[in-house]
Amino acid sequence: MDVLRDGIETDREDFGVPGVSWAVIENGEISATGTAGVLEAGKPAEVEQGTVFQAASISKPVAAFAMLRLVDRGLLDLDEDVNSRLTSWQVPPTRGWQPVVTLRQLASHSAGMTTPGFPGYHPDAPLPTTLEILTGTAPSNTAGPRVERIPGTQFAYSGGGTTVIQQLLEDVTGTPFPDLMRELVLEPLGMSASTFAQPLPPGFAESAAIGHDESGEPVDGGRHVYPELAAAGLWTTPSDLARFGIGIQESYAGADGALVSPELARQMLTPVIEMGEPIAGLTHLGIGPFLNASGRLFGHSGGNLGFRCNLLVDRETGYGAAVMTNSDAGHRLALRAFATAGSSYGWEDYRPAEGLSDTPAAEALMELAGDYRLGDRVRFSVRAWGSGLEVTFEGQPPLRFFALSATHFMASGTQAELELRDGRLVFQQPGLELDCTRE
Repeated sequence: MDVLRDGIETDREDFGVPGVSWAVIENGEISATGTAGVLEAGKPAEVEQGTVFQAASISKPVAAFAMLRLVDRGLLDLDEDVNSRLTSWQVPPTRGWQPVVTLRQLASHSAGMTTPGFPGYHPDAPLPTTLEILTGTAPSNTAGPRVERIPGTQFAYSGGGTTVIQQLLEDVTGTPFPDLMRELVLEPLGMSASTFAQPLPPGFAESAAIGHDESGEPVDGGRHVYPELAAAGLWTTPSDLARFGIGIQESYAGADGALVSPELARQMLTPVIEMGEPIAGLTHLGIGPFLNASGRLFGHSGGNLGFRCNLLVDRETGYGAAVMTNSDAGHRLALRAFATAGSSYGWEDYRPAEGLSDTPAAEALMELAGDYRLGDRVRFSVRAWGSGLEVTFEGQPPLRFFALSATHFMASGTQAELELRDGRLVFQQPGLELDCTRE
């Protein structure tokens, strides 16, 4: 039974999402699939079941699953210092102190590492190697990950930490990461529509969705490239994501032919660290997946430029779903879909839509449009952009601020925020807060 179709088709129109695809899991099997919309706004080609989307951060638990297969084979240890096995690069000292970091900590985002996420690269831009990403050297567009918290003490989301896992798996096996993932996860689970190859090879590019921003405009170049493969590089379909979720559930249950031993699968789905705030309705990290407090619900959300997606499975009943969209506005659709799934499947403590704030009304955004200045420092102009704002500071190119709520906006790629407070617009950066004076 497809419990998601009616809500998704309505929300796609309401939220301006060009294309969406989904799969429903019941009793450990894919029971329904669906698609709606187009590959690219303004063009006729429709999303089909074989359309591939960027899975973004859902790449992380898939990489962790491969890592656990190597642990099962005795090639890796979850709790040894990764520097003892890394040969191409080493976790560097932090101001003279050499931290010990483990795979368990890296996969659960409790290693205290920096570099939370990656913006990707325009398809015409030069791409860095994994080593250049880890060292933060050109053409990498992010700083290399470093340990800035005591490992094991708290949650700190780190795509950089997942990139360390990627390098370690290559160092230990001598196999390029896309080939290793195909061997360890994609082929054994029947994920034939999936690849970690970046950029997309021709056989996949023809069936790939184009990314869109929150206003519905295609991403410049169609889609960004993510050489940070383990953290953000998977291209896939909802049906293949569902197969991955079923593979974890079968390993947990000790089913015949499961890819990971029950012992390690249960460690994978046991909370390691609590997140400060829920992400997509889940509150803890296991070894790769997001979890609820009991570990019964597992999954992950993902967001690359122009793409939003989500996967969630009940390890006990084998019920769940995967939703993938080609829009930055797709996170709202996905959370609404999973709220429906939670209600249908009796997930009483799963309420993802509670964290889904209202977006500003179009009239409110139009009222904010105009020219401002920050004290006597900088002038800037504001115009409505999708459900957010496009802000142009004097002497700077335009910067887009996404709506976090009806009154709060955050800039893409910087730490700047704008808040509508008591009728006035307030500019915020770490250690700075200034009223915006309308001119």
